[in-house]
Amino acid sequence: MTILVTAAGGQLGHLVIDALLDRGVAPGDIVAGARTISKVADLEDRGIRTVALDYSVPETVAAALDGVDTVLLISGSEPGTRYDGHKNVIDAAAAAGIAKLVYTSLAHADTIDFVLAPEHKATEEYLAASGVPAVVLRNNWYIENYTPDALRAAETGVIAASVGDGRVAAASRADYADAAAVVLVEDGHVGRTYELSGDTAVSYAELAAAAAEAVGRDVSYVPVTREQFEAALTEAGLDAGTVGFVAAMEDGIARGVLADADPTLARLIRRPTTSVADGLRAAVAAARVDA
Repeated sequence: MTILVTAAGGQLGHLVIDALLDRGVAPGDIVAGARTISKVADLEDRGIRTVALDYSVPETVAAALDGVDTVLLISGSEPGTRYDGHKNVIDAAAAAGIAKLVYTSLAHADTIDFVLAPEHKATEEYLAASGVPAVVLRNNWYIENYTPDALRAAETGVIAASVGDGRVAAASRADYADAAAVVLVEDGHVGRTYELSGDTAVSYAELAAAAAEAVGRDVSYVPVTREQFEAALTEAGLDAGTVGFVAAMEDGIARGVLADADPTLARLIRRPTTSVADGLRAAVAAARVDA
């Protein structure tokens, strides 16, 4: 079995490859695809074949699939432009007769009213219609998404958000990467859709407490209105489109679209998911080392 990990230059892709190696997959059986090939140079040093792969350039996708039978399609990183790129990968996988394609989607992508959901829902529908044998991993929020909030809170002592009492069932990137590795190497998952999340949904007050532990100072959660939140983003220099998009994400969280804590992720990886406190502490420490 030869496994192609797309978007391998990113953090999730690297972690999936680590998890595959930990599960005994030989380096020679892994292909790392990346739009920027320099971002996977370290993987090449570990004996993993690297290939240029840009979702928006179909010929690179087709070339990357040469000799591959299993694919991890990590969703694109640019909201609003992802669906067409996902289609290119799915079309190439169908043409190549791929035996298994695993797609990283979004929690409850087919039912939630959330600004990030439509492209994932459309991708899932296209994948189902393609006939490619597939597994869908509907990932909830990443704990690491809160790293910038925690680093700001190290200076301000505040996490301000317009999510009200909304809760989020976040898990770490490593948790989701482990689950991807499991379904890539194990039989019996094709045709399944898995809702993946942290074991516990946390409030933003609990997030602030975790941030306080991570940065070593008191941190408070300060609820604000959407108007106040948008004004702060605008003052920070974000353009109107980005401000509206981020505010819409906050609205979804306030409505509870990411609050569903599901035991499936822990079952797949055979351990409890990473707590927000532990995950944020590690993420902040890593960010400070990289700074």
